Amino acid sequence: MFDKLKQIKQLKELQGIIGKEKVETERDGVKIIINGRLQVEDVKLNPSLDQKAQEKILKDCFNEAVKKINIQIAQKMSKMPGLGLPPMGSS
Repeated sequence: MFDKLKQIKQLKELQGIIGKEKVETERDGVKIIINGRLQVEDVKLNPSLDQKAQEKILKDCFNEAVKKINIQIAQKMSKMPGLGLPPMGSS
């Protein structure tokens, strides 16, 4: 029972740590920042680009940012002892 409580405490700590993570991606003056809860924190557009170009770049930036934050989350989780997760890079 105490092991379960310890795991719950570790998961809550991990959740707090992950929530503070941030990733920024920028292309052609279009920028997006997301956090570890996968919430968009900031978006900057480039007014010199047309709407269609900005939409494509924004979509690409968002997808890249999500990929980066997921990698960071996986790395943080692999470093938490006792969660039963293998370290990154191992099979």
